[in-house]
Amino acid sequence: MRLKQTSALPGFGLSVGYTLLYLSLIVLLPLAALVAEAARLGPGGIWLVAADPRVSAALRISFGLALAAAMTDCIFGLLVAWVLTRYDFFGRRFVDAAVDLPFALPTAVAGISLATLYAPNGWIGALLAHIGIKVAFTPAGIFVALVFVALPFTVRTVQPLIGEIDRGVEEASATLGASRFQTMRHIVLPMLTPALLTGFALAFARSVSEYGSVIFIAGNLPYVSEIAPVLIVIKLEEFNYPGATAVAVIMLAIAFMVLLAINLVQAWSRRRFANA
Repeated sequence: MRLKQTSALPGFGLSVGYTLLYLSLIVLLPLAALVAEAARLGPGGIWLVAADPRVSAALRISFGLALAAAMTDCIFGLLVAWVLTRYDFFGRRFVDAAVDLPFALPTAVAGISLATLYAPNGWIGALLAHIGIKVAFTPAGIFVALVFVALPFTVRTVQPLIGEIDRGVEEASATLGASRFQTMRHIVLPMLTPALLTGFALAFARSVSEYGSVIFIAGNLPYVSEIAPVLIVIKLEEFNYPGATAVAVIMLAIAFMVLLAINLVQAWSRRRFANA
C-alpha cells in the first residue's frame, strides 16, 4: 500500500507561486528596474562609463580588496570557528557572542570606531605610525573595515560543520601515523571546503556592497581609496542617474560572475568529496 506523502507547507503550486512572487517583488523587480535605467545609455554608453579611469580605479579597489578580505576571513574565520567549537575556555561565550557584533553594530558606528583606532593619533594607528605604517585613509583602512564586517559570515558558516565532524576520523588518522598537518590537509579540510567556499562567497558579497563602515576610514580619494559604492553616491548627488545605474550594473555583472564561479567550484568540490 502506497502511503500519501504529507508536508507542513501548503501544496506545491501555492508554495512555488508564493516563492516566485516574493523573489520577484524583493529581488528581481528592483534589479530589472536598475538594468532598465542603465539600458538607456546603451551598450556603448555603459562601456564608456566602465572605461572611465575613475570608475575603473574604483572597481579595482572595491573588488580587489573584497577578494582579499574574503580570503583573509576564510583563514581566520576557520581558526576562530575551530577554537570556539573544539575548545572550552573561560570567556568562550563572550567571544562567541562578539563574533556576531558586526551583524548588530551599525556600519557607521563600526567605521567611526575603526577610524578612531587606526587614525595616526589613534590607539593602534599611533603605534603603527612609529614604524611608518599608515592604515586609516588608505586602501589598507578599507581592507580592515571589510575584514571586520565580513568575518561573521565565514565563522558561522563553518562552525556547524566543524561540530559535525566525527573525532574518531581524526583519531584513526593519527593511529595510522598521520601528523596533525596531514590530518588537517587530507581529512578535515576536504570536509570543510564546501562550507569555506560558501563563507567566502558570503563574505565577498558583503564586502563588495559595504559602504557605511568604509567611508569613515577610506579617505575616499579618487584613484587611491575611492570605492565603487561611494562613486555611485557621488553620481547620484550630481543627478547623474544613468551614470550611477551604469556603475551599479557593472558591479552587479562582475559580482554575479564571481559568485557563479565560486558556486561552480563549490559544486565540483562537493561532487569530488562525495565520490572520494
